[in-house]
Amino acid sequence: MDNKAKPVIELKHVSKVYPNGTVGLKDVDLTINHGEFVVVVGLSGAGKSTLLRAINRLHDITEGDILIDGESITNAKGKELRMLRRDIGMIFQSFNLVKRASVLRNVLTGRVAYYPTIKTTFNLFTKEDKQRAYEALQRVDMAEKVYNRADELSGGQQQRVSIARVLTQAPKIILADEPVASLDPKTSHKVLDDLKKINTELGMTVLVNLHSVELAKEFGTRIIGIRAGEIVFDGPVSETSDEQIREIYAGQAEVE
Repeated sequence: MDNKAKPVIELKHVSKVYPNGTVGLKDVDLTINHGEFVVVVGLSGAGKSTLLRAINRLHDITEGDILIDGESITNAKGKELRMLRRDIGMIFQSFNLVKRASVLRNVLTGRVAYYPTIKTTFNLFTKEDKQRAYEALQRVDMAEKVYNRADELSGGQQQRVSIARVLTQAPKIILADEPVASLDPKTSHKVLDDLKKINTELGMTVLVNLHSVELAKEFGTRIIGIRAGEIVFDGPVSETSDEQIREIYAGQAEVE
Protein backbone atom coordinates (compact mmCIF):
# COMPACT_ATOMS: atom_id res chain seq x y z
CA MET A 1 0.00 0.00 0.00
CA ASP A 2 1.25 3.48 -0.85
CA ASN A 3 2.33 5.10 2.43
CA LYS A 4 0.99 8.50 1.33
CA ALA A 5 -2.50 7.06 0.90
CA LYS A 6 -2.34 5.67 4.44
CA PRO A 7 -4.13 7.68 7.14
CA VAL A 8 -1.84 9.18 9.77
CA ILE A 9 -4.66 10.98 11.66
CA GLU A 10 -8.24 9.71 11.90
CA LEU A 11 -11.06 11.32 13.86
CA LYS A 12 -14.15 9.16 14.28
CA HIS A 13 -17.34 10.88 15.51
CA VAL A 14 -15.32 13.21 17.73
CA SER A 15 -17.15 15.64 19.99
CA LYS A 16 -15.79 17.93 22.68
CA VAL A 17 -18.04 19.70 25.17
CA TYR A 18 -16.36 21.94 27.74
CA PRO A 19 -17.47 21.85 31.41
CA ASN A 20 -19.36 25.16 30.92
CA GLY A 21 -21.43 23.56 28.13
CA THR A 22 -19.60 25.19 25.20
CA VAL A 23 -19.41 22.83 22.23
CA GLY A 24 -15.84 22.77 20.90
CA LEU A 25 -16.26 19.97 18.35
CA LYS A 26 -19.44 18.34 17.09
CA ASP A 27 -19.40 14.82 15.60
CA VAL A 28 -16.24 15.38 13.54
CA ASP A 29 -15.12 12.71 11.07
CA LEU A 30 -11.77 13.45 9.45
CA THR A 31 -8.95 11.54 7.78
CA ILE A 32 -5.53 13.04 7.06
CA ASN A 33 -3.01 11.00 5.08
CA HIS A 34 0.77 10.77 5.35
CA GLY A 35 2.57 13.70 3.75
CA GLU A 36 -0.39 16.08 3.39
CA PHE A 37 -0.19 19.83 4.07
CA VAL A 38 -3.64 20.66 5.42
CA VAL A 39 -4.83 24.12 6.44
CA VAL A 40 -7.76 24.57 8.81
CA VAL A 41 -9.61 27.88 8.47
CA GLY A 42 -12.50 29.45 10.34
CA LEU A 43 -13.33 32.25 12.73
CA SER A 44 -11.88 32.52 16.23
CA GLY A 45 -13.95 30.29 18.47
CA ALA A 46 -14.97 28.01 15.57
CA GLY A 47 -13.06 25.05 17.01
CA LYS A 48 -9.71 25.17 15.16
CA SER A 49 -7.55 25.10 18.30
CA THR A 50 -9.79 22.53 19.97
CA LEU A 51 -9.31 20.27 16.94
CA LEU A 52 -5.51 20.46 17.09
CA ARG A 53 -5.35 20.08 20.87
CA ALA A 54 -7.64 17.06 20.71
CA ILE A 55 -5.35 15.34 18.20
CA ASN A 56 -2.35 15.30 20.56
CA ARG A 57 -4.59 15.02 23.63
CA LEU A 58 -3.85 18.38 25.19
CA HIS A 59 -7.65 18.23 25.48
CA ASP A 60 -9.55 15.05 26.23
CA ILE A 61 -12.54 14.55 23.96
CA THR A 62 -16.09 13.90 25.18
CA GLU A 63 -17.06 11.32 22.56
CA GLY A 64 -15.49 9.41 19.68
CA ASP A 65 -11.96 8.22 18.98
CA ILE A 66 -8.77 9.67 17.51
CA LEU A 67 -6.22 7.38 15.87
CA ILE A 68 -2.58 8.25 15.19
CA ASP A 69 -1.11 5.85 12.62
CA GLY A 70 -3.85 3.38 13.48
CA GLU A 71 -3.36 3.58 17.27
CA SER A 72 -5.97 5.19 19.53
CA ILE A 73 -4.50 8.20 21.33
CA THR A 74 -7.88 8.65 23.05
CA ASN A 75 -7.45 5.40 24.99
CA ALA A 76 -3.65 5.44 25.33
CA LYS A 77 -2.06 5.65 28.78
CA GLY A 78 1.41 5.88 30.25
CA LYS A 79 4.22 4.80 27.96
CA GLU A 80 1.90 4.19 24.99
CA LEU A 81 0.63 7.79 25.20
CA ARG A 82 4.19 9.15 25.50
CA MET A 83 5.25 7.17 22.42
CA LEU A 84 2.30 8.45 20.38
CA ARG A 85 2.97 12.03 21.46
CA ARG A 86 6.60 11.68 20.43
CA ASP A 87 5.33 11.39 16.85
CA ILE A 88 3.38 14.66 17.12
CA GLY A 89 5.19 18.00 17.11
CA MET A 90 3.31 21.11 18.25
CA ILE A 91 3.93 24.73 17.26
CA PHE A 92 2.06 27.44 19.17
CA GLN A 93 1.12 31.02 18.40
CA SER A 94 3.04 32.17 21.49
CA PHE A 95 6.25 30.23 20.56
CA ASN A 96 6.43 28.52 24.00
CA LEU A 97 10.19 28.97 24.35
CA VAL A 98 12.15 29.20 27.60
CA LYS A 99 13.05 32.88 27.25
CA ARG A 100 16.15 32.85 29.46
CA ALA A 101 17.62 29.71 27.86
CA SER A 102 19.81 29.61 24.76
CA VAL A 103 18.43 28.82 21.32
CA LEU A 104 20.34 25.50 21.39
CA ARG A 105 18.88 24.53 24.77
CA ASN A 106 15.37 25.34 23.53
CA VAL A 107 15.80 23.28 20.37
CA LEU A 108 17.23 20.34 22.34
CA THR A 109 14.02 20.14 24.39
CA GLY A 110 12.56 18.56 21.25
CA ARG A 111 14.56 15.44 22.24
CA VAL A 112 13.26 15.27 25.82
CA ALA A 113 10.77 12.47 25.01
CA TYR A 114 13.70 10.26 23.99
CA TYR A 115 15.46 10.45 27.38
CA PRO A 116 14.81 9.44 30.99
CA THR A 117 13.90 12.54 33.03
CA ILE A 118 17.14 12.51 35.07
CA LYS A 119 19.31 12.97 31.97
CA THR A 120 17.38 16.00 30.69
CA THR A 121 17.47 17.51 34.19
CA PHE A 122 21.28 17.49 34.04
CA ASN A 123 21.38 18.51 30.38
CA LEU A 124 23.07 15.27 29.32
CA PHE A 125 22.13 15.44 25.65
CA THR A 126 24.27 13.39 23.30
CA LYS A 127 26.65 14.84 20.73
CA GLU A 128 24.37 13.37 18.03
CA ASP A 129 21.38 15.26 19.39
CA LYS A 130 23.33 18.51 19.57
CA GLN A 131 24.29 17.97 15.92
CA ARG A 132 20.65 17.22 15.09
CA ALA A 133 19.58 20.45 16.79
CA TYR A 134 22.20 22.47 14.89
CA GLU A 135 21.09 20.97 11.56
CA ALA A 136 17.47 21.82 12.39
CA LEU A 137 18.51 25.43 13.04
CA GLN A 138 20.36 25.49 9.71
CA ARG A 139 17.18 24.34 7.97
CA VAL A 140 15.29 27.41 9.25
CA ASP A 141 18.23 29.83 8.75
CA MET A 142 18.84 30.29 12.47
CA ALA A 143 22.19 28.55 12.95
CA GLU A 144 24.03 31.80 13.63
CA LYS A 145 21.79 32.42 16.67
CA VAL A 146 22.57 29.05 18.28
CA TYR A 147 24.05 30.58 21.48
CA ASN A 148 21.74 33.60 21.74
CA ARG A 149 19.15 33.70 24.47
CA ALA A 150 15.61 33.20 23.17
CA ASP A 151 14.47 36.57 24.55
CA GLU A 152 17.03 38.34 22.33
CA LEU A 153 15.20 37.22 19.19
CA SER A 154 12.38 38.79 17.21
CA GLY A 155 8.97 37.09 17.10
CA GLY A 156 9.65 35.58 13.69
CA GLN A 157 13.04 34.25 14.81
CA GLN A 158 11.48 32.74 17.93
CA GLN A 159 8.87 30.96 15.83
CA ARG A 160 11.56 29.57 13.56
CA VAL A 161 13.40 28.28 16.66
CA SER A 162 10.18 26.56 17.73
CA ILE A 163 10.02 24.92 14.26
CA ALA A 164 13.63 23.75 14.72
CA ARG A 165 12.65 22.32 18.12
CA VAL A 166 9.87 20.31 16.47
CA LEU A 167 12.25 19.13 13.73
CA THR A 168 14.68 17.89 16.39
CA GLN A 169 11.84 15.84 17.85
CA ALA A 170 11.59 14.07 14.44
CA PRO A 171 7.79 13.61 14.52
CA LYS A 172 5.55 12.15 11.82
CA ILE A 173 3.02 14.96 12.31
CA ILE A 174 3.39 18.70 12.90
CA LEU A 175 0.41 20.56 14.38
CA ALA A 176 0.72 24.35 14.12
CA ASP A 177 -1.88 26.41 15.98
CA GLU A 178 -2.05 29.91 14.42
CA PRO A 179 1.77 29.96 14.08
CA VAL A 180 1.86 33.32 12.25
CA ALA A 181 -0.97 35.17 14.03
CA SER A 182 1.40 37.58 15.79
CA LEU A 183 3.83 38.04 12.88
CA ASP A 184 4.03 40.58 10.06
CA PRO A 185 3.22 39.43 6.48
CA LYS A 186 6.84 38.99 5.33
CA THR A 187 7.79 36.96 8.42
CA SER A 188 4.57 34.93 8.13
CA HIS A 189 5.60 33.91 4.61
CA LYS A 190 9.05 32.86 5.83
CA VAL A 191 7.62 30.70 8.65
CA LEU A 192 5.04 29.02 6.39
CA ASP A 193 7.69 28.52 3.72
CA ASP A 194 9.82 26.67 6.29
CA LEU A 195 6.86 24.45 7.20
CA LYS A 196 6.11 23.79 3.52
CA LYS A 197 9.73 22.77 2.86
CA ILE A 198 9.72 20.44 5.87
CA ASN A 199 6.51 18.91 4.51
CA THR A 200 7.84 18.37 0.98
CA GLU A 201 11.49 17.54 1.76
CA LEU A 202 11.08 15.45 4.92
CA GLY A 203 7.60 14.07 4.27
CA MET A 204 6.20 15.21 7.60
CA THR A 205 2.43 15.65 7.66
CA VAL A 206 1.49 19.24 8.53
CA LEU A 207 -1.85 20.40 9.93
CA VAL A 208 -1.95 24.16 10.45
CA ASN A 209 -4.62 26.57 11.68
CA LEU A 210 -4.61 29.91 9.87
CA HIS A 211 -6.73 33.03 10.05
CA SER A 212 -5.70 34.19 6.61
CA VAL A 213 -7.52 32.58 3.68
CA GLU A 214 -4.90 34.02 1.28
CA LEU A 215 -2.09 32.20 3.15
CA ALA A 216 -4.20 29.04 3.32
CA LYS A 217 -4.61 29.07 -0.47
CA GLU A 218 -0.94 29.86 -1.06
CA PHE A 219 0.59 27.18 1.17
CA GLY A 220 -2.01 24.45 1.68
CA THR A 221 -2.84 21.56 -0.61
CA ARG A 222 -6.13 20.93 1.18
CA ILE A 223 -8.43 23.27 3.09
CA ILE A 224 -10.72 22.26 5.94
CA GLY A 225 -13.33 24.82 6.96
CA ILE A 226 -14.67 24.65 10.50
CA ARG A 227 -17.67 26.54 11.85
CA ALA A 228 -19.22 26.20 15.32
CA GLY A 229 -17.30 22.96 15.93
CA GLU A 230 -18.37 21.29 12.68
CA ILE A 231 -16.47 20.67 9.45
CA VAL A 232 -18.40 22.59 6.80
CA PHE A 233 -15.84 22.26 3.99
CA ASP A 234 -13.06 19.84 3.09
CA GLY A 235 -11.42 19.89 -0.32
CA PRO A 236 -8.30 20.55 -2.41
CA VAL A 237 -7.12 24.17 -2.51
CA SER A 238 -7.26 24.06 -6.31
CA GLU A 239 -11.02 23.43 -6.19
CA THR A 240 -11.91 25.87 -3.40
CA SER A 241 -14.08 28.76 -4.58
CA ASP A 242 -14.51 32.19 -2.94
CA GLU A 243 -18.15 31.27 -2.40
CA GLN A 244 -17.17 28.19 -0.40
CA ILE A 245 -14.74 30.26 1.68
CA ARG A 246 -17.51 32.80 2.42
CA GLU A 247 -19.72 29.93 3.54
CA ILE A 248 -17.10 28.80 6.11
CA TYR A 249 -17.17 32.27 7.68
CA ALA A 250 -20.93 32.82 7.35
CA GLY A 251 -23.45 33.05 10.12
CA GLN A 252 -21.18 33.19 13.12
CA ALA A 253 -20.17 36.17 15.18
CA GLU A 254 -16.42 36.30 15.72
CA VAL A 255 -15.62 35.44 19.31
CA GLU A 256 -12.26 34.99 20.96
